[in-house]
Amino acid sequence: MPSADFARVVDKELRSDEPLFADLQARHLIMADAATSTLAPLLSQYRTRKACIEHGPKLHIFVVSLRCHHTCAYCQVSRQPLGQSQFDLPGDAAAHAVERLFEWPARDLTVEFQGGEPLLHFERITSLVEAIEARNRHEGRNIRFVIASTLHDLTDDQLAFMRDHRFELSTSLDGPEWLHNANRPRPEKDSYRRTVEGIERGRKVLGEDAVSALTTLTRRSLEAPVEIIDEYRKLGFHSISLRPLSPYGFARKTETRNGYPIGDFLRFYAVALDHLLSVNRSGYFMEETYGRMLLGQLLTPFSHGYVDLRSPTGAGLGAIVYDYDGTVYPSDEARMLASMGDRSFALGRVDEPVTAWLKSPAMQRILAAGVAETLPTCADCAYVPLCGADPIDHFARQGDTIGHRPTSDFCRKQMGLFDLLLERWETGSGSDRQILESWAHRATRREAQPEVEAA
Repeated sequence: MPSADFARVVDKELRSDEPLFADLQARHLIMADAATSTLAPLLSQYRTRKACIEHGPKLHIFVVSLRCHHTCAYCQVSRQPLGQSQFDLPGDAAAHAVERLFEWPARDLTVEFQGGEPLLHFERITSLVEAIEARNRHEGRNIRFVIASTLHDLTDDQLAFMRDHRFELSTSLDGPEWLHNANRPRPEKDSYRRTVEGIERGRKVLGEDAVSALTTLTRRSLEAPVEIIDEYRKLGFHSISLRPLSPYGFARKTETRNGYPIGDFLRFYAVALDHLLSVNRSGYFMEETYGRMLLGQLLTPFSHGYVDLRSPTGAGLGAIVYDYDGTVYPSDEARMLASMGDRSFALGRVDEPVTAWLKSPAMQRILAAGVAETLPTCADCAYVPLCGADPIDHFARQGDTIGHRPTSDFCRKQMGLFDLLLERWETGSGSDRQILESWAHRATRREAQPEVEAA
């Protein structure tokens, strides 16, 4: 509302017969009479926003191999050479993981296969899918299969299997050829060409909407926001995920070369957002997926369920990771920390029941710092109903699951993006507002599907 009206509300000068009074009362921003006012609509909205916690994890990540043919400087896991088959998920651990999958009550499950490069152990993917589908004949769950892969060296047989089992593909595309090859090198220096060929082959067999991509932003990426978006448009994508570096794995080891302050990312994002709005005004729809989720939080009562932005935390409550060695983690970030030598967030083993994981010291530690509404500084933040706690990220960055919120990169990023999106929505043109609202409504339609991670 205008500042003058806000001042009248604060000073209790707003008259009860003004339309603004009724509007604010309907939104539960003021209460005229406690005896006649009801919080039922507000509680209904709150239940709707928190509904994602009711049924346990929907996203289940199976790490079928750590082997990979890339040498990405920002890799978040401990990749292994191609010949090291001891880093493949064995059959007994896979069988136990399938049992655990169906111990969770969620009716809608996303099963995502990760690595390394999961296509290097495709026979394990095949056996897992067959076992899951056989069990599901009497379970009756809604199951969605995703492979997070470079898409290099895809075979016709693999694509045929994916088509028959309605797979989706998620890959990494860091931008134009010069940038992608620099960020994601292969010895043959043909990483970009192989990725684009894999995207085209995947679309041809599985359908245009079955292949998605995201970009990981290194320091050199921040110099090319327009070029990155134009590359995605050139390749026919209608969404792009602009993901800053995470403090895990090789990304931590190469931080001085590839890293940057979060303020640099926010400046990059502002330029990228303006270019995306321009692209949309030209008649080509393209959204930024993280911005879409934040707008969905801002402009609708619905939750997207995205693991990193949940309160209570999504770690262990929204996602579960079954690692190649049979260890179970509450999130991909916990697995990445383990690859760096800190296994304090391991929940247990795949041959243990889910109840044992939930009672584990690791899960209790996560839950103790996992409700943003109770955390110092977060409790007083205007964005707390829309944000998350993410204790594992704070532990990785600050050495503490609660962390120091005023100096937290997680908080700076969230508040910076919320501020930017609200500013563009409020001060932009009518067409810009319509574009941002269309992103928010797409978030509402997609909220039943957990987000996936690309390779």
